[in-house]
Amino acid sequence: MKLTHIRTFSAAAAALACMSPALLMAQMVDNPSTYIMPSISVVDPDDRFNGGKNFNALGLRLGKAVSPSWDIQGGGTLGRSTENGIRYEQATLGVDALYMFNRSNFRPFLLAGIGAQRDKLPTASATSPYLSLGAGFQVALSEQWFMQADLRRSRAYVRHNTFGADHLTTNSLNFGLSYYFDKPVRTQVAQYTPPPAPAPVMAPPPPPPAAAPARFERVTLSATELFAFDSAQLRMPQTKLDEIAQVLGAGQYSGNVTVTGYTDRLGSDAYNQKLSQQRAEAVRNYLTSKGVAANRLTAVGKGEANPVVTCNDRKRTDLINCLAPNRRVEVEEIVIERRVN
Repeated sequence: MKLTHIRTFSAAAAALACMSPALLMAQMVDNPSTYIMPSISVVDPDDRFNGGKNFNALGLRLGKAVSPSWDIQGGGTLGRSTENGIRYEQATLGVDALYMFNRSNFRPFLLAGIGAQRDKLPTASATSPYLSLGAGFQVALSEQWFMQADLRRSRAYVRHNTFGADHLTTNSLNFGLSYYFDKPVRTQVAQYTPPPAPAPVMAPPPPPPAAAPARFERVTLSATELFAFDSAQLRMPQTKLDEIAQVLGAGQYSGNVTVTGYTDRLGSDAYNQKLSQQRAEAVRNYLTSKGVAANRLTAVGKGEANPVVTCNDRKRTDLINCLAPNRRVEVEEIVIERRVN
């Protein structure tokens, strides 16, 4: 790649990084949707072609963010030029993996790619596998638009020395404008607001004590209060579990109880199933240690089933915080007999 192109790429990155914070921070940049990206490239071919003279190429790619740190893009380019009456064509088709350093409005990345490259001269042509490495950045323009620029170097491995060499080196400077097919989903967790307390009303003297009707309770305990993240070791002290053990041991409820553990969606299904089972068993063992008969308690792990909230945050710490309500332990439907004084 010519030095002038490297300078142009560096200057463009610096200018976009220094754009008005008010313009950049106003945009939503996290979007899990598939996107399409038409592009234009300045290509510096191997010196064996066209005298090494630069030419332009057009491209089209499809991409998607597959994790908070990785994008996958696939597509191809087509370019041609004529020098001294000799026509040269180059076409590529491949897949790139982009490692994203962040998911802010200005997103630098490193890339690695693999694919096939076809080089064609009037007297010879060859299709060769290639590997590429590069670096670039993305800049958010709106909820559904962003710009991408990158500088990459590719090496194609030619069979049978078709062009008098066993490999060809190509450098390219690429600019693309991308459009997300869907707008980002904003997830909000509903918060319960209790109704206002009724005004006091003078009432006649209460009747003699009578048994209150049975009522059902499902006690949900936040895994954040019970355990450290990705752990099945109970934190201490556990006042809520002590209260449940007291209710079960005081004869207010004589039936059996199911303790159900849940995790969030981070991690594999098998791992989450095992962790949720271990957490349910940890709660069951704690209640047993407080005097509750073991044959009255059943521990069940349900992994990431029955989520309370759905989150699409790309930054891992934000995603962990957003998914906290899904990490929980439920003590199922206790029937409690109480008397009203």
